[in-house]
Amino acid sequence: MLWSLIKIILFVVLVAAAAMGAVYLMELDGGVRIAAAGYEINLTPLYAVILLIALVFLVWLTLRLLALLVAVLKFINGDETALSRYFNRNRERKGYQALSEGMLALAAGEGRLAMAKASKAERYLNKPELTNLLTAQAAEMSGDRRKAEEVYKRLLKNDSTRFVAVRGIMKQKLADGDTATALKLAEKALDLHPKHEETQDVLLRLQASAHDWAGARRTLGAKLKYGSLPKDVHKRRDAVLALSEAKEVLTEGNDITAREAAIEANKLSPDLIPAAAFAARGYIEQGNAKYATRVIKKAWAAQPHPDLAAAFAAIVPDETPAARLKRFKPLIAQHPDHVESRLLLAELNIANEDFPEARRALGDLVDTAPDARVMTDMAAIARGEGASDVVVKGWLARALTAPRGPQWVCEKCHNIHAEWVPICDNCKSFDTLAWISPPAGAASASTGSEMLPMIVGSTQDHGSTSDDDVPDAEILPDEETLHRPIDAPVEPGDLARK
Repeated sequence: MLWSLIKIILFVVLVAAAAMGAVYLMELDGGVRIAAAGYEINLTPLYAVILLIALVFLVWLTLRLLALLVAVLKFINGDETALSRYFNRNRERKGYQALSEGMLALAAGEGRLAMAKASKAERYLNKPELTNLLTAQAAEMSGDRRKAEEVYKRLLKNDSTRFVAVRGIMKQKLADGDTATALKLAEKALDLHPKHEETQDVLLRLQASAHDWAGARRTLGAKLKYGSLPKDVHKRRDAVLALSEAKEVLTEGNDITAREAAIEANKLSPDLIPAAAFAARGYIEQGNAKYATRVIKKAWAAQPHPDLAAAFAAIVPDETPAARLKRFKPLIAQHPDHVESRLLLAELNIANEDFPEARRALGDLVDTAPDARVMTDMAAIARGEGASDVVVKGWLARALTAPRGPQWVCEKCHNIHAEWVPICDNCKSFDTLAWISPPAGAASASTGSEMLPMIVGSTQDHGSTSDDDVPDAEILPDEETLHRPIDAPVEPGDLARK
C-alpha cells in the first residue's frame, strides 16, 4: 500500500515537472536553425526538444529491429529458441536478477527473503530446476521443513535435479533420526552420483551403524575407485570392516567363515591389533601354531599390546612358567624397551617366581610410567619377596589411584572403550580408536580384585614394618581380600589390561 502511494506521488511529480518544462521551453526566445542540402528548418526550443527525443527513440527502435533481424536469421539457421529468447530477454534479465538476489539472501542467512526472490525468479524464468532448489534451501533455513520436502519431491521429477532432491530428503531423514530410510536414500543418491564424496561418507557411516559390513566394504571400494580415499587408508579401513564382519559371523555361530574373515582382515592390515589377535586365535583353532606365531610377531613389531601377548600365550596353553618365559623372549626382544614389553617380562618372571628379575624388568617404570598395572606388579613382587601385608596394601592403594595406562580411546572425542570396536560408542566416528593413554581424569578407578589376580592372603598385618618400606599411600581396608593363591599360574597381560 505504501509503495503504491509512493509510485503515484512520483508519477504526479514527473508529470508536473514535464509540464513546467514544456511551459518554460515555450516562453524561451530564439530557437534551433538546421540548414542542410539547400533546406533550412527553424525550430522553437520546444519543438527542438521533441525532435531530439524522437531521434533517440528512433535510434533505440532501429537497434531493436536489428536485434530482431539477427534473431530471425538464427531461427532460420536452426536455433529454435532464438525468437523466444529475443522476446523474453527482458523477463530473463529480471528473473536472473531476482535469482542472484535470492542466492545472496540465502548466503546472508535471510531465508524468508530468499524464498520471495526465488518465487519472483520463477515467474520470470520458468526454470524450476533452478528456482526450486533455491526455494528448498531457503525453506530449510527458515525452518519450514514441510515446504522444503514438498519442493524436493518436485525436484525428483527432473533427471538433472533428482540427485539433489534425494540428498535433500536424506538429510531431512537423518535430522529426524530415521536412519533406515536415510540409508536407502543414501544408496539411491550414490547410484545417481557415485563420485559424490559426502554421500559416500554418509552411506559408509550408516552402513557401519547398521552392521552392514559387506555393504560398507562396497562403499569403501567406491571411495577408492573414485579417488576420495588413499590406497593405504582404504586397506586399513577395509581390514576394520572385514574384522567387524568376522565378529558378526562368529556371533551367528559360523566359526569357519569368521575365522576366514579374520585372517583376511589381518592380511589387509597386519598392524591392526584386534585383527591380528583374532586371526591368531583362528590359526590356533586350526592347529596352525606356526602361522599364529608369525601373525602375532608381525603385529607386535608394529605395536606391542596385551591382547597379542594373550594370544601368543594361547598357542601353548599348558606350558610351564619357565618354558613360557623362554618362548616369549624372542617376542619381547623386538621392542625390549617398550613399556608393554617390560611389563610382560615382569609378569612372566612373577609367574616363574623370579621376583628379583621381575623387579629388574620393571626398572624405573614406577617413576616414569606409574600406572595401575605397574603398581599392581610391584604389589605382586612385594608379596612374592615376603614383604609384609602393609607394604603390599600400600602398593595396592597406589594402584587404585594411579592412571589406568593405555586403553582403547577414541581419538576424536576421547571416549574410553573397554574393548576395541569399529565405531565409537559416543561420537559414532568410524575407525578412530587407538591404544593410548586417555587424558588425565578420564579413566575411572578399578577395584583391587580386578587388577590383582595373583596377590592373595589376609590383608591383616600382624608384623611390624619400617616406614621406609611402605609406599606413600593409604592402607586398604582390612576386609579387602584377594582370591587367587600366590602359586597360581598367571597369563601374560592379565594385569590391568583394560
